[in-house]
Amino acid sequence: MVPILLWRWPKLLAVALLAAAPLSAAGQAVAQKPGVLDRVLVSIGEEATTQSDVEREYGIELLLEGKTPAEIPDPATLQQTCERLVNQRLLALESSTGTAVPEALKAAALQDLEEVRKRFPNPQAYQSALETLRMNEQELLGRLIEQRQILQAIDQRLRPAAAPEAAEIESYYRQTFVPGYLQKDKGPAPPLAEVENQIQEVVVQRKIDQLLAQWLAELKPRRQVRWHTF
Repeated sequence: MVPILLWRWPKLLAVALLAAAPLSAAGQAVAQKPGVLDRVLVSIGEEATTQSDVEREYGIELLLEGKTPAEIPDPATLQQTCERLVNQRLLALESSTGTAVPEALKAAALQDLEEVRKRFPNPQAYQSALETLRMNEQELLGRLIEQRQILQAIDQRLRPAAAPEAAEIESYYRQTFVPGYLQKDKGPAPPLAEVENQIQEVVVQRKIDQLLAQWLAELKPRRQVRWHTF
């Protein structure tokens, strides 16, 4: 699973939590209108992110959902995409190790790539979406590898602090799991012992979401994030 794998994280990462690499001039797929200045929307340290960067990121998000990028986003969507892009770039900076990508991670990213292909009705539609973004499959695979690295960094950093207490698991079982189960099924809810592992992971993911938001809030001043007028 790809960014859809990221949907378990907050929209901070979505479509997805997508790690954005610096864009080359040849890669500016969602083009600016002729004569329109490509303005800077935000900077992280000395690295500027322009409107065309954000528009291209929006197109890549659509591609990863199995859609062909088309129209330039409206201002509200552009701003939301820009905020996601900033978070993604911050996390990419934090997850970068400078070492070779482990084979297991690369293999998982190749599976993610296959999932992206399957979201399109046919190979021609998939290739058309790539061409719209002036992107080749190797570049897309690089994005998916980087995304996997981000997820791994988040998990390694935040999971230890997200371990739930027994009382939290029991509270979720009584207040959330059982009522939800009874709405869907006629029979009695399974005992806590049977679903404890499942509930524990749900509680862990919720706590990781909260810790991730805190981590990003700390990273922005440290990495000197500066917003410009939309």
